Amino acid sequence: MDASLVGIVALLAVAYIVPLYLDSDYLFNAILAPFLALALAALGLNLLTGYAGQVSLASAAFMAIGADTAYQLTLHAPQIPMLVDFLLAGLFAATVGLVFCLPALRLKGFYLALSTLGTQFFVQWLTDFKWVTNYAQSGVVDAPPIKFFGYPLQTLGAKYVFTLTMVVILTLLIKRLVKTQAGLNFIAIRDNELAAKIIGVPVLKTKMLVFAISSFIIGLAGVLWAFTYLGMIQAGYGSFDLDRSFGVLFSIIIGGLATIRGAFFGAFFIVALPLLLARFGDYLFGQLFDAGVLVMTQKILLGSLIIIILMYEPDGLSALVDRIANFLKRLAGIGSDGKEEHVR
Repeated sequence: MDASLVGIVALLAVAYIVPLYLDSDYLFNAILAPFLALALAALGLNLLTGYAGQVSLASAAFMAIGADTAYQLTLHAPQIPMLVDFLLAGLFAATVGLVFCLPALRLKGFYLALSTLGTQFFVQWLTDFKWVTNYAQSGVVDAPPIKFFGYPLQTLGAKYVFTLTMVVILTLLIKRLVKTQAGLNFIAIRDNELAAKIIGVPVLKTKMLVFAISSFIIGLAGVLWAFTYLGMIQAGYGSFDLDRSFGVLFSIIIGGLATIRGAFFGAFFIVALPLLLARFGDYLFGQLFDAGVLVMTQKILLGSLIIIILMYEPDGLSALVDRIANFLKRLAGIGSDGKEEHVR
């Protein structure tokens, strides 16, 4: 059996089994749930930006569309299975993504980023209305409990398995997609749009396809963020503001553009950084390291890290892990093919 396949199977076994035996609310609520949802959003954005070269600052907007659509479907169409509601929410996010991708057919680079920023602000304004939360006075409502084939997922372990399974399935589909002709078309447009057009790549259709798929995935990430992590639906700017969009973007920059695992590396870093800073700052400075100082310190470290990565390791943590693995292999006398090197 291929060594990489064995590694993937082992990693999945650990991911499914170990957290179930830890029995820690903190582990799921503070680490695993936000990590999985953010990693899925990063996968969607990486497909758009890393593979297809289309810059977007509206990830949080499509997360909001997915979450709010799923809530409205569960509220007004309770006869539809919840899993179908989630898929329909993702499809609606994809439809909206197709509408807002129209400027991308004529804009590139900085101008495209600004147009997606307008999308972010428009969706934030739209979700500020109370109808999003069924006119709740507080503007916040609890998300309905997740049901799988009519059975509610009441324990954190069941929610974790459901969330992880969705992320694993979508990750495998994305991994397959980028190796198909459509994925090669994404890369061709990213590298040189004019050359792609000359060799027969349908540029307009390809851009629309990648925007739709990316929006679908990010919309489902918003569903997981609201239903499995936050456990609530919030009107306005709270859960899916511009900072959330930047968080998804930073995940793929730090983890590595155009890599599947880079989305997971970057998402884990974004989730773990504030937790580590809180523990470390409290240990060193005590009460002086409050929430405000934590937020500012996190922004300073993220900004500095992104600058360093762009300067010295533009391929992100994914490339850094490869370098460390290759160094350890050379140190152990193992070649790239997995066999021992015989030194004469």
